[in-house]
Amino acid sequence: MQLIQTVVVKQILTENSKQKLFDEYHNKKLQLQKESDQLHFELKRLEKTKTFQQATLKKHFEKEIQNRKEKIKLIDFQIEQLHILPIGSELKEKEVQAIVEVKVGDSWDATNLRPTIIVKDGIIEEIR
Repeated sequence: MQLIQTVVVKQILTENSKQKLFDEYHNKKLQLQKESDQLHFELKRLEKTKTFQQATLKKHFEKEIQNRKEKIKLIDFQIEQLHILPIGSELKEKEVQAIVEVKVGDSWDATNLRPTIIVKDGIIEEIR
C-alpha cells in the first residue's frame, strides 16, 4: 500500500542564498509599493468621475492599500530577521508530498517520522 506523506524541505543559509532571499524580499516589497501607488492613482481617477458611491469606493480602495502596507511590514520584518540569521542556519523553505510504500510487518513508528530534505545552494545535501 502506498501513503502520501508530507516532507519538509529546509534550506541551509549561505552567502548566496542569503543574497537571493534578500533580492526576492526586496522585489516583492517594490511590487507591493507599485500596487499601492497604482491603487492610489485609480482611487483619485475614479473619485473624479463620480459614477460610483464615493464612500464605498474609498473604503474598498483603502482596504486594499492597507493590505499591501501590512504585507510590506511583514517583508520588512523578514528582511530584518534575514540580516540577524547566521550563515549555516536552516530555514524551512516549503513542504512537499511524497509517496511512501508500506506493507504488513513494517514499523508504524518509523513510517510516521517526518522526513526532511536539506538543500544547500540548490543542491540536495542530506535526507533525514
